[in-house]
Amino acid sequence: MDRHLSAPQLARLVRSGLGDGTKGAGKGIGKGAGDAPEARPYYRALAEAVRGLVLDGRLAVGVRLPAERHLAESLGVSRTTVTAAYDRLREQGYLESRQGSGSRAALPDAGALGTDNPWLASDDGLLPLHAAAPAATALLGEAIEEAGRAYHRYALGMGYHPAGLAPLREAIARRYGERGLPTRPEQILVTAGAQQAIHLLMSVFAGPGDPVLVESPTYPHALDAARMRGARLVPVGVEEDGWHLDLMSCAMRQSAARLAYVIPDFQNPTGHLMAGDARAALVEAARRYGVTLIADESWAEIVLDETARAAPLAAFDTDGRVISVGSASKLWWGGLRVGWIRASAATVRRLAVLRAAVDIAGAVFEQLVVACLFERVEEARAERRRALGASCAALAAVLREELPGWAFTPPRGGGSLWVRLDGPVASSVAGAAAARGVRLAPGPWFGVDGTLERYLRLPFTQPPAVLEEAVRRVARDPAGYRPSEPLTPTL
Repeated sequence: MDRHLSAPQLARLVRSGLGDGTKGAGKGIGKGAGDAPEARPYYRALAEAVRGLVLDGRLAVGVRLPAERHLAESLGVSRTTVTAAYDRLREQGYLESRQGSGSRAALPDAGALGTDNPWLASDDGLLPLHAAAPAATALLGEAIEEAGRAYHRYALGMGYHPAGLAPLREAIARRYGERGLPTRPEQILVTAGAQQAIHLLMSVFAGPGDPVLVESPTYPHALDAARMRGARLVPVGVEEDGWHLDLMSCAMRQSAARLAYVIPDFQNPTGHLMAGDARAALVEAARRYGVTLIADESWAEIVLDETARAAPLAAFDTDGRVISVGSASKLWWGGLRVGWIRASAATVRRLAVLRAAVDIAGAVFEQLVVACLFERVEEARAERRRALGASCAALAAVLREELPGWAFTPPRGGGSLWVRLDGPVASSVAGAAAARGVRLAPGPWFGVDGTLERYLRLPFTQPPAVLEEAVRRVARDPAGYRPSEPLTPTL
């Protein structure tokens, strides 16, 4: 039977979402979210209210919405306003319209942020609490000077090094050895950041329709890479107390996945660190079911508590099924765009051929800079531990003061808090925060199917003063974030 919502019913839900009990575009807009009427156009507020209804389940996916003219009459606004709101919802994937059958509520691909993609709006003046990206290390300037002195030697050749510059491959291999995983330089492929590494691996190991096991929540750009290959994502929940290996093992067996993407070191976004016995059990399960493990170690060196150390996941591997991904972005600076893959020499050669078809090779100078930075890796780790430790403490303190209903466990490493809200309102919080000058990362960004509405990722990679100001802005009128009672649509 066709499910639909009448105009008065949707108007009542919308007013509830806006905290507005009156009609009219100019009255009480966003009152429940604490913004002034001029903070955002009414069509955007209307679109955000409808989107929030979909995300927290009060407006079921597939339910037909009222015609624009009828909703405009019920809200007491112009039809142009409702048309603009519906257009925005279609752009974002929350509304599907077909000629002759009206418009229905929908959920977008969880990786498709549409016109609100934060990476396309990163210079919009909002405080950037959506990105866990530390500022450049204080060691960067000296490393650039040192690399400059050696740069001319490489100008004598053709400048292409598809597998990476030899000094950098040697430095990365040496660092793996220091972490307890003996590695040869020929096992290292240097990439344009960890993101390119993940894309290359997905291109080699995943194809259309192939099941790929992923954690939930997880790094959203890894989900994008798998989706671009047409892979079928198989999510396994990471609980508030960490991984449940029996669930992961069961998912491997039942899904017949041959590839899994995991973040065992200060998992993004939860911050969990996988224990040694769990690592051994995960690798054993992968061996039993024939699964290749991509271990993203981008945060592995960002340790806030020096007792929180674990051997790389590949240290538990005996048959080459664990492939490690690393990055210079978190320890030194994202602007260097240098990452790497550690795998068998044969796999590295295979990946290097593929990489050569993408961009031939990475820039020589940036690789030289990172090779220099590896010579002072412990200094960089200590610098990050001091700075991020202070920021983490400041963020935790201001959250406890301003938003005591939000729950979190400070991690022992990494760069963010995974915060549990007091209701399924993450997208509403993010929308209201944007109107107050703060860009947040709501939980659904990190999920496969639009879930995780009870969570926010709050990075502590900004200075303490920025974090404190951002949280105080977000905390204005927190009652406006609570979901209203659901309304059952007519059948």
